[in-house]
Amino acid sequence: MARRRSLHDELVTSIREMIIDGELLPGDRVAEGELCEEFQVSRTPLREAFKVLASEGLVELIPNRGCFISAIRVEDVAEVFEVLSHLEELIGRLVVERATDRQIQDIVQLHETMRACHDAGDRTRYFKTNLAIHIALVRLTGNDVLATFCELQMRKIMRARAFANADTLRLNESMQEHEAFMQALLARDAATFGRLLREHNERTAVSVIEQVTNFQDPA
Repeated sequence: MARRRSLHDELVTSIREMIIDGELLPGDRVAEGELCEEFQVSRTPLREAFKVLASEGLVELIPNRGCFISAIRVEDVAEVFEVLSHLEELIGRLVVERATDRQIQDIVQLHETMRACHDAGDRTRYFKTNLAIHIALVRLTGNDVLATFCELQMRKIMRARAFANADTLRLNESMQEHEAFMQALLARDAATFGRLLREHNERTAVSVIEQVTNFQDPA
């Protein structure tokens, strides 16, 4: 069972990255046969992976037609950011109250990795590490309901957030915002940490929505 779960997770992760990296574009029909050959799997685990990706809003499963890459709807992205924004201060408070010093140091290490990616201009690794930090933070709340919900919502807007990577100004601003809220976390200042997380989410939302809108309607 553990081996099957590992294969399942590997498939989900690999296909998710193909979608986020633009190898599979909105509206594309996913070629099951080609993916089966590429990953050396049967259609059954592949279709199980599709169900997870469908729950994240990355694909649509259409009966008798197959699996298609979902369009990015600005309205959906805005709604997810709106919900997450109202949860950030709760996340900040719970992390400060419940995280151990060792767990906070693990976040610091991720932050330092992200800073190195930023300084090296490695936007792909920067983006992945950035997401890893936010997922790690919500898991440190110790609230499984909150963590499961937020992680799913974060994954739903991963493609949209990737567009903001093209905005160098926003990339630099985001790095500065991470530096600020990490200082608040290290000081275990729950109020400041939660506020800065919320403000970071709100600024990211504005940038992401603008970038997605421009991509869909360049005129």
